Amino acid sequence: MEKTLLITGGAGFIGSHVVRLFVKKYPNYLIVNLDKLTYAGNLENLVDIQDSQNYVFEKGDIVDRDYIISLFDKYNFDGVIHLAAESHVDRSITNPMEFIMTNVVGTVNLLNAAKNSWKDCYESKLFYHVSTDEVYGSLGNEGLFLETTPYDPKSPYSSSKASSDHFVRAYGNTYGMPYVISNCSNNYGPNQFPEKLLPLFINNIRNNKNLPVYGDGLFTRDWLYVEDHAKAIDLIYHKGSNFETYNIGGFNEWTNIDLIHELCKQMNTALGVAEGTSEKLITYVKDRPGHDKRYAIDASKINKELGWKPSLQFQEGLGLTIDWYMRNQNWLDNVTSGDYKNYYKKQYS
Repeated sequence: MEKTLLITGGAGFIGSHVVRLFVKKYPNYLIVNLDKLTYAGNLENLVDIQDSQNYVFEKGDIVDRDYIISLFDKYNFDGVIHLAAESHVDRSITNPMEFIMTNVVGTVNLLNAAKNSWKDCYESKLFYHVSTDEVYGSLGNEGLFLETTPYDPKSPYSSSKASSDHFVRAYGNTYGMPYVISNCSNNYGPNQFPEKLLPLFINNIRNNKNLPVYGDGLFTRDWLYVEDHAKAIDLIYHKGSNFETYNIGGFNEWTNIDLIHELCKQMNTALGVAEGTSEKLITYVKDRPGHDKRYAIDASKINKELGWKPSLQFQEGLGLTIDWYMRNQNWLDNVTSGDYKNYYKKQYS
């Protein structure tokens, strides 16, 4: 094989799309998918490529330092694309320590293993850390997050991701380890675990359950279709400049309530029910602690330097997303059993 790449979190939502893209696009790369298979990691996401000659799955935990060292010894990786993370803000509020261990300690374990494996011979090596726009904090009604925006994380989740970003840069500055970091906006699309807004609400509408909207519903987010994100990651890994940061955004700002009304409208059509039916399920609930008001990314750097831009606008991507969940109800039913039901009941009761 020409290269051997480690992709962490490759059974998760974004990770599975990145793994699929790399396995199919680079037959001369050996793609090693490392995932702990927690609640959001699902190998059903990758059944179409699981038998590929250039694909290997390894079940393990990035918090386990000795295991990570042994994995680098086994495969002698040329590069790392690090997506494994605890990623749900609500969960970070109830259990911040889990986020510190996975997102901070796990990232440092990977950095140490890469440093020791590569032994200062960094030619053709790269550590790519995938992060979030939430590290920048909250915007007012105007302005956009730039790659140079100072960090101001507000939740245990975003603080843990900010810390991991800093460690990646520190290893670059201190040891000369080649790295890139990308910070993305809210992802949506197929295979997303239904604790996140869109799959949660698609599933609830399908089952005639309430749609819990935090606060006044005016929180604003930028939305990025997951397959566009995977393409951006591919581009940054192969064409991006070392020691640089790239913001990846969809140029799709929506308030939560406007997005939910658009979702309801499209779901009414998909289900063949009367106009206004799904909207009756909207229920306002108490806001979560420390809820950031607005995120919005300026993705002009990756557009100008690497030629990337989103392939579709939100309404079109939302339609594709709804269609996927409607055609894959068995997948949705499987992941909404067991522990998820207990979490959902606790979170929204």
